[in-house]
Amino acid sequence: MSLLIGRVPTPVRAIAMIAVLLISAGCATTPGATRADDPWEGMNRGIYKFNDTADRIALKPVAKGYRKITPRWFRAGVGNFFSNLTYPATIVNQFLQGKPGLGMRDFGRFVMNTTVGVGGLLDVATPAGLAANDEDFGQTLAKWGVGSGPYLTLPFFGPSSVRDAPSRLFDYFLGPLVYIDIPWEAEWGLRGLDIVHSRAELLPLDATLQSAFDPYAFMRDAWVQQREFQIYDGNPPPEVLEEDYSDEEAAELGPAPAPTP
Repeated sequence: MSLLIGRVPTPVRAIAMIAVLLISAGCATTPGATRADDPWEGMNRGIYKFNDTADRIALKPVAKGYRKITPRWFRAGVGNFFSNLTYPATIVNQFLQGKPGLGMRDFGRFVMNTTVGVGGLLDVATPAGLAANDEDFGQTLAKWGVGSGPYLTLPFFGPSSVRDAPSRLFDYFLGPLVYIDIPWEAEWGLRGLDIVHSRAELLPLDATLQSAFDPYAFMRDAWVQQREFQIYDGNPPPEVLEEDYSDEEAAELGPAPAPTP
């Protein structure tokens, strides 16, 4: 772990890299679209089957046990804590997307929840009028006009795209856990708890996915639509949704899931 941290770019180098990306990307007026193009469908379906099998054998039972033995207040605190850990990435990406006002508000939210909220266990910022946001580098690239490229299913991580998959690395190195000096057992214990908690929060959606005629296609198309909601901050133009789905597909898939807050 120490070897990995030693290879993290210095802040000055990271800023220089961001500046180069900004210059090369220019000021795109139309965000890059997220497409459901699936030229690697055979491979993606194979990875989806692997993920689904691993989930049913290992992750889902653990998530169900976690949800059964932990009270709601405990899960709320865990969710707040891990959500707060993602906020440095959200703040940086707000500024990269040209939204300094929201970036400053999100910085205030992060400071308030980290201090008054006892390390993020309590969400005191939302009642104070600082609503939660969720930005990542994949959304930033889309704002810069970078198209998604083909749809891609990642082992263990699930739905993604050629644009969004490598963007995860940028956001990973903005996470506080990379830089906090704690034993590696504690760090990966926290990461494991994050995975289990996130899976437990998705358990109510299992019945909807299982009832779909083609769960793989349902997940792919729902992810693409949700990604567009995220990129447009919950307000995609009507023509974007029309491009994502034909009337026949929309009737087959049913209502799209609400965007993640």
